[in-house]
Amino acid sequence: MFTANMIKEICSTGNFGIEECISILSIEDNELINEIFSCAREITDRFVGRKIYLRGLIEVSNICKKNCYYCGIRRDNKKIKRYMLQFEEIATAINFSYNVGFGSIVLQAGEQTSKEFISLITKCIQYAKRISNGQLGITLSMGEQKKEVFQQWFDAGADRYLLRIETSDPSLYAKLHPCDHSFTRRMECLYDLKEIGYQVGTGVMIGVPHQTVENCARDILFFKEMDVDMIGMGPYIVHPDTPIGAIAHNYNKKRIVQQTLLMIALSRIICRDVNIASTTALEVLDKDAIIKSLYAGANVKMINVTPEKARKHYELYKEKTNPSLLIAVKEFEEMVKASGFDVAYFAKGDPLHFHERKLSCQ
Repeated sequence: MFTANMIKEICSTGNFGIEECISILSIEDNELINEIFSCAREITDRFVGRKIYLRGLIEVSNICKKNCYYCGIRRDNKKIKRYMLQFEEIATAINFSYNVGFGSIVLQAGEQTSKEFISLITKCIQYAKRISNGQLGITLSMGEQKKEVFQQWFDAGADRYLLRIETSDPSLYAKLHPCDHSFTRRMECLYDLKEIGYQVGTGVMIGVPHQTVENCARDILFFKEMDVDMIGMGPYIVHPDTPIGAIAHNYNKKRIVQQTLLMIALSRIICRDVNIASTTALEVLDKDAIIKSLYAGANVKMINVTPEKARKHYELYKEKTNPSLLIAVKEFEEMVKASGFDVAYFAKGDPLHFHERKLSCQ
């Protein structure tokens, strides 16, 4: 049984084994949970600071060749309207992001591997670098690709790549995906991205059926072992038009939000100076979750700048919010400042973790 002093002591080192992680993630006492958040915030202040970095999220397309059991844009979901943004639409969103002061953009799409799609993304990367004189950070989230495609996008100017593992447990991975989806292939892509030189991000769902506390604990140790630069994880949100959604009978929003915040905090405590995102999915389940996640150790916020006509169709889950862009930016800035943080405009927000690793390799 942990006490507040025990939590402070173990958090000061960041040296957690699997049993310690399980114990921390299993805590239900609010006083002890707040102590964990306090430790995470102290470590964030020390290694990252109080600046929150903005990313303009552009959902390029909801066309996906994958058929993951939990995802609303899975290939076999016939109930959603598919779309592909044109280059001019993406360019407009890039311009908005740059002009409003975001330091980075995120180009995200369902997994596609056609030459036309690869060329479109290359063109968008080059455009973003050109109009910003190389100042805009560019994160891609395009699923599994061949190594030469990763290399092409990196050479065009992409800085980061987010490829969520969704779970670090191969057996749980198999329960969440069809048999033609390979955990081994997912891992190969992460290693390819690191070898090429990307800032590599990954993450998991929290609260998905079949998942255990031990799974979550091992996920955090996986982040540490993989030496990732970014962590993007959020709560599982039920989508009724999916196989997993059909069996998610004991879904508890409050518990999953708390578990997600604990995962953010423990990831910060263990991984120290990486970038950790406050995800939109968390905000969907709890309107106060943005600030809660910042106090728990998050330091990155993505704001959706996808054209309105398409945004509602990028339906990874139901209940997706679609606020006005300028209102969303202004409200976020006011909320952040009132909570003792600063919005870092015109700043890429590269993690110290990444640069220190590069220096150590030279």
